[in-house]
Amino acid sequence: MSVFRPSAARRPPYAVCAGTCAAAILLLTACDNTTHTATGTRDVRVGATVSAGVAGPQADGDRGRAAPGPYAPRISPREIPALGPKTRFAIPADSRQALVVTGDAYDSSLSTAVLYTRDDPAQGWRAATERWPARNALNGWTDEHWEDDLRTPTGVYGLTSAGGLLDPPGTMLPYNQSPAFAVSGEGFDGESLEGSFDYVIAIDYNRIPGASPLDQKRPLGQERGGGIWIHVDHDGPTQGCISLPEDRMRELLRLLDPAKKPVVVMGDVQGLER
Repeated sequence: MSVFRPSAARRPPYAVCAGTCAAAILLLTACDNTTHTATGTRDVRVGATVSAGVAGPQADGDRGRAAPGPYAPRISPREIPALGPKTRFAIPADSRQALVVTGDAYDSSLSTAVLYTRDDPAQGWRAATERWPARNALNGWTDEHWEDDLRTPTGVYGLTSAGGLLDPPGTMLPYNQSPAFAVSGEGFDGESLEGSFDYVIAIDYNRIPGASPLDQKRPLGQERGGGIWIHVDHDGPTQGCISLPEDRMRELLRLLDPAKKPVVVMGDVQGLER
């Protein structure tokens, strides 16, 4: 678990392919089954249908063939904007909620966050919230996180459990309420850290998915860091976590649904475009 310490440092389009048919101009009489042509008279069965340039279903070679339908362009499902192919591919196919945290720059501690959902895969992703202010680690982002590097790990990670000092605000996630979430001291800008862990959501980086946010097991090893959470903003950079305003944390906790396999997609703006 990251604990804040005081510090003085900072399809291609459809083509309608109609088979070429020999066009015959048939002049049908209302009383008999004959048609008169420039070369003479021949029988035509009553009920034959003719349209401009296309023989009807009784025409030779077209018996039972349905007429081509109207042009129907393919509509691709909506994608999450500003994500590149590599990032999109990392989102599990069965995930239907994605909190996208976009850092202002690689070395910046300022971010924004939007929750996207895809309840109908044919329609794709849609924004379920407005854009929220957020923060990340003091030194920005990294593709290879190590303990005490003061950077937030980029990537796509599951959101499988939550907890906090306060009662759960109606969340569907497993929630561990404990006095162990109490925190004190000052952040990097001298701000109070009290209340930062009133609500937290564990990010499944170097942890066992589904375990309490307080669980200390680190599958990648202690040296790769851990305890990366989404927690309440304290008006300053974090050591590696993502922070949101308290009201947004409550809203997020109420919206996240384990049945929708929620994930967080996070990184600096240029990194997410890869």
